[in-house]
Amino acid sequence: MFSRYKKSTPKSAAESAAPEAATKAAAPAKAPAPRPSPQKAAAQAAPVDKEKKRKDKLAEIKVEMHKVLLDNLNLAALDSASESELRSEIVAICAEAMEEMGIVLNKDERSTLHQDLFDEVTGLGPLEPLLKDEDVNDILVNGPQQIFVERAGKLSLSDITFKDEKHLLRIIDKIVSAVGRRVDESNPYVDARLQDGSRFNAMVPPIAVDGSLVSIRKFKKEKLGVDELVKFGAFTEEMAAYLQAAVACRLNVIVSGGTGSGKTTTLNALSSFIDNDERILTIEDTAELQLQQTHVGRMESRPPNVEGKGAVSQRDCLKNALRMRPDRIIVGETRGEEVIDMLQAMNTGHDGSMTTIHANSARDGVSRLENMIAMAGIEMPLKAVRSQIASAVNLIVQASRLQDGSRRMVSITEITGMEGEVISMQEIFRYERLGLGQDGKIIGQFNATGVRSAYSDRFKAWGYDLPATLFEPIAAQ
Repeated sequence: MFSRYKKSTPKSAAESAAPEAATKAAAPAKAPAPRPSPQKAAAQAAPVDKEKKRKDKLAEIKVEMHKVLLDNLNLAALDSASESELRSEIVAICAEAMEEMGIVLNKDERSTLHQDLFDEVTGLGPLEPLLKDEDVNDILVNGPQQIFVERAGKLSLSDITFKDEKHLLRIIDKIVSAVGRRVDESNPYVDARLQDGSRFNAMVPPIAVDGSLVSIRKFKKEKLGVDELVKFGAFTEEMAAYLQAAVACRLNVIVSGGTGSGKTTTLNALSSFIDNDERILTIEDTAELQLQQTHVGRMESRPPNVEGKGAVSQRDCLKNALRMRPDRIIVGETRGEEVIDMLQAMNTGHDGSMTTIHANSARDGVSRLENMIAMAGIEMPLKAVRSQIASAVNLIVQASRLQDGSRRMVSITEITGMEGEVISMQEIFRYERLGLGQDGKIIGQFNATGVRSAYSDRFKAWGYDLPATLFEPIAAQ
């Protein structure tokens, strides 16, 4: 290596010694910096090691107590027993077992142990506190030692873990068996719905290489309405007024966006503009929509059973829904061959129907519809496919989750027809990004594009006479 110091000319021993002696005499010798002793370093690390040992000890005791509970609890009576009765029985069984084993715990440790065992017996073990945390939106498990949670659009690693892969598999099996499903090496992935309505997906080894993968999208009990979304900055009052007119006037709407962008929340909010006298049928893979109207019929698709039979697809539900005199049909998410029936329903008297798709922009959404039709095996000329889409879909609402975790309605685009072989579209509102704040939050504003709605006459005929200023850009106002 090259030396950081300049190389000097060699001097005699006497010449070198004289300046050195003078320097020592002029200034007191600088004491070397004290180095931490091994004992002190060990003392500093001790609390961390002690905490880890305490957690490991509690985990071992919990495993032993769980075995004792399985041997002594009347599992058949769990459903009829109240929560207080079950807790009392768990406390009594644990106290007796720990006394026999000579295990001594302090008050906090006993309380933690009893709660963990209660969650293990009645709930989903380590996941139970996360399911009860109202700030958590998503729970993502990457093997037994990594559990990530999403709060306010941001992912973070939690301090909760499973004991091992066997423990994680037991919780997965508990969830899927409750809804009549199974997951194992021959059927390594599964979709299910928890009792509270949360969406559950799991994939187990050998497909999941480093341990079972679990994803839980929590079900929000309190539906976010239009007023709340405007307050949170998801869109503006002007955009809400436009969307109210569009939904009330029975335009066919597609909500487009990526995973976790707020498509279902947006669809829920838009559905609030539907008149209470209309008959609405909803079709979903996992029932998440929370419509407040009186006349709502809900349907949920079903996967095949263990023998590979009994599957009911969204397309089956949609075909049957057309025979049930709906005024509007709402499909939670269109992603397959059911797109054909959805577009036909929109074209044949079921105006005002709505659905969601996965796409990154309004134009990408149209391309996605074209691809789904092609994958469904329908052989149609491209112009005929686009003509079908253009006549069926009136409005595409684009939702997006931005890099700071916030969710915004970034675009509202109308489909106005065909120009040659191209679907013509016009953007009415958009979200404009202006920069990034010091706190990492995106700075932006919603703005009209200055294009007047192609459905203005229709809005007026239905009693929604939107002012011209609604469509003017901020700079022009």
